[in-house]
Amino acid sequence: MRFLATAFLLMASVSVNVLAQAAPFTGQDFSGVYQCTGDDAHEGKYTGTVTMQLKPEHSRDKYASYDFKLEVPGYGTYLGHAAANGNHVAMHFALKDQSTRDYGTGIATIKKNKQGKWSFHKFYFEPEFKGGNTGVEDCVKQ
Repeated sequence: MRFLATAFLLMASVSVNVLAQAAPFTGQDFSGVYQCTGDDAHEGKYTGTVTMQLKPEHSRDKYASYDFKLEVPGYGTYLGHAAANGNHVAMHFALKDQSTRDYGTGIATIKKNKQGKWSFHKFYFEPEFKGGNTGVEDCVKQ
């Protein structure tokens, strides 16, 4: 039994050491400003601007971490973060005015459009905004 406990502690120590020495970020950096058009199930069509900024200290291998901001005229600024695995990106956002409970999570795939610019199509879910809400956004990097 003592052998198993020692072996487990040794394996845990090696695992922590491997994680601490994770490979540097090798993925694509999608940082930039994107112009967006969206269609919200409750609010209808809208335009906005997304800004994503890579956080290199929290990115490694093909995994990227970002600060995320969505500005929608007439609605406000949504702050959040994004996590990418290659070109698949999950995004969390929340309106600064939290009394509306206007926050959610989106998922997108980023790829180059016909003009060679990074673009993404995002589906989002807002669990508490007006009883629950969904929408889509199409964004192109400027």
